[in-house]
Amino acid sequence: MPKKLWLLVIGMVINTTGSSFLWPLNTIYLHNILGHSLSFAGFILMLNAGAGIVGNLFGGFLFDRFGGYRSILGGVMITTAASILLFVFHTTSPYALLLTLIGFGSGMLFPAMFAMAGVVWPEGGRKPFNAIYVAQNIGVAVGSSIGGIVASFSFNLIFAVNAGVFICFTLFVFFLFRTIDSTNTAAQLQSNILEQSKAVKQTAPFMALLILCSGLMLCWVGYVQWQSTIASYTQTLGIPISFYSLLWTVNGALIVIGQPLVGMVTRRFPSTKLQMVVGILLFICSFSVLAFAHSFAGLVFAMIVLTLGEMFVWPAVPTIANHLAPKGRAGFYQGFVNSAGTCGRMIGPLFGGMMVDLFNMRMLIGVIFILYIGALVTTLIYERPLKIVHYSKKRSSIS
Repeated sequence: MPKKLWLLVIGMVINTTGSSFLWPLNTIYLHNILGHSLSFAGFILMLNAGAGIVGNLFGGFLFDRFGGYRSILGGVMITTAASILLFVFHTTSPYALLLTLIGFGSGMLFPAMFAMAGVVWPEGGRKPFNAIYVAQNIGVAVGSSIGGIVASFSFNLIFAVNAGVFICFTLFVFFLFRTIDSTNTAAQLQSNILEQSKAVKQTAPFMALLILCSGLMLCWVGYVQWQSTIASYTQTLGIPISFYSLLWTVNGALIVIGQPLVGMVTRRFPSTKLQMVVGILLFICSFSVLAFAHSFAGLVFAMIVLTLGEMFVWPAVPTIANHLAPKGRAGFYQGFVNSAGTCGRMIGPLFGGMMVDLFNMRMLIGVIFILYIGALVTTLIYERPLKIVHYSKKRSSIS
C-alpha cells in the first residue's frame, strides 16, 4: 500500500478506538444507568445518527471544495471538543446534546477518509476501501474490549479515556494528514454538494447508487440492533457488560484475522454484487442463530456469522460508489453512501426499541428478516438504470 494510505489506516484505527469506548455502551448507559426506556434510548441514538447524516453530506462538501485535510481536521476538532465536555457533563440532557454533536463531527470524517483512500491509490480497486474498513474494525476490537472492562469499574472513566483518545487523534491529523492532502484531492473537485446533487439527480449512475444505498440502509437497520436492543437484551440474559463488549472484540479480531480468507474468496469471485448477496444471506443466518440463542456461546456464534457477512457487504458498497462516481464527485458519492448507512443507524435503534417495548425480541427479529430480503432485491437490481441507458444508446446508434 502507498505510504499515504498507511497514514489514513493508522488514523482510522485511532479514531474508531476512541469511538468504540463509548458507542457499544450508549444503550446500556441510557437504559440501565440513567433509567430511560429503550424507546427513549433509541431516540437519542437516532439524534446521534441524524446528525451523522448531516455531517456525512457536509464532510463530502468540504472534501470536494477544500480537500480531505480540512474536512477531517474540522470533524475531529468538533468530536474532540464534544467528548471533553461529555466527560464533565453526562446527565440526560447534556448527554443527548453532546452525543448529537459527536455524531455530526464523526460524520464529517468518514466520506473524506474513504474518498482520500480512493484518491491516493486509484488503481487499488477494492483494496484501499477494504484497508480503511479493516482499520475501523481493529479500532472496534481494541476499543470495545478495553471499554467493557473499564465500564465495569466506572462509566466516568469511559468518558475520560474516550476524550483522551480523540485528543491524540486531533494531534495526529494536525501534524501528519497535511502531507496526504495532495493537490489532486481538492483541485479535481470544484462544485459544491448542492450543485452536484442537481447535476446527478437524473443520471443513471446516481440512480444506481440510490437503489444500492437503499439496500445498504436496510442492512444497517438490522445490524445496528447489535449495538442497541441486543445490547440491552444481553443484560436480561444475565450476561455481564464486559462479556457483551467481548462480542465486539470477536467482531474486530475476526475481521482482521479473516482477511486472507476474504481475499481468497473475492479473488475467486470478483463480482461485488455476488459478494454483497453472500454477505446479506449471512446476515439472515446470523439473526436466525440469534433467535434461538439464550447463552453467551450462542451470541458469539451469531456474531461470528454476522461478522462474516459484513466483511463482504461493507467494503463492497464504497467500492461500487467509487466506480459509479463521475469525475470530480467522489466526495459526494462517498458522502451519500455514508449517509445511507448512517440513516439506517439512525432509524434502527428507535425502530428496534419500539418493537421490543411494544412486542418482543422475537417479533423484531422476524421483521429484520423481511428487511434483509428487501436488501437482497435492491442489490440484485441496482445496475438496471445503467443497463437501460446502455440499451437506449445502442438503439439510438442503430436508428
